[in-house]
Amino acid sequence: MSDQHTIQAVARIRSDFPTKFGIPRQSGLVSELRARVVFEPAYRSPEAVRGLEDFSHIWLIWQFSQALREDWSPTVRPPRLGGNRRLGVFASRSPFRPNALGLSCVRLEGVDLDGTLGPVLHVSGADLMDGTPIYDIKPYVPYADARPEARGGFVDQVARRRLEVDCPPDLLERAPEEKRAALLGVLAEDPRPAYQGDPDRVYGMAFAGLEVRFTVAGERLTVLSLDRQSPSS
Repeated sequence: MSDQHTIQAVARIRSDFPTKFGIPRQSGLVSELRARVVFEPAYRSPEAVRGLEDFSHIWLIWQFSQALREDWSPTVRPPRLGGNRRLGVFASRSPFRPNALGLSCVRLEGVDLDGTLGPVLHVSGADLMDGTPIYDIKPYVPYADARPEARGGFVDQVARRRLEVDCPPDLLERAPEEKRAALLGVLAEDPRPAYQGDPDRVYGMAFAGLEVRFTVAGERLTVLSLDRQSPSS
């Protein structure tokens, strides 16, 4: 039996992140984020999602399409550990994996039937870049998938931190009203790489057609500017 099998993307995500920078490091951390799962033409059958609307959450199996490599390393540096400690790749959720597959649990907000796109899944809490290929979708089943007694390895050893975000009201008003809570949630999760801590450095992040510039000093993130991206950006 061959150990090689070609799989096809069944859908793609449509999210507010045109680049990797700023995407939450795990799904569900920013519940205000909204995205759509749009099926590829060959899979736009309403029958394929019959009954899915009865589930509150779904699993997305997808590809780290911007982190593909010809080779792989048996160890990685998890950002949660500051990027200065190596662990086995299979003991992490690093994108740099032999098959570059990701797994995300997202809330299913609804299923719409579009005249052109077929069934479209509306989800929240997704941690995927816009256009990411999705290889499979499965319902989240609480009795089997939830394990309250589970140990979290090194993740349990590092306290989760959220930044205090200082965004002047006149700047925040430049963002669409329905995107503001999500933007503040993304910034509070600290978009910077874990190993960067220069308080004078100005960071730039693209989100929902906006270019956001900010600094971080200690536990406080200050938004310096928030502008619409130019069409060529």
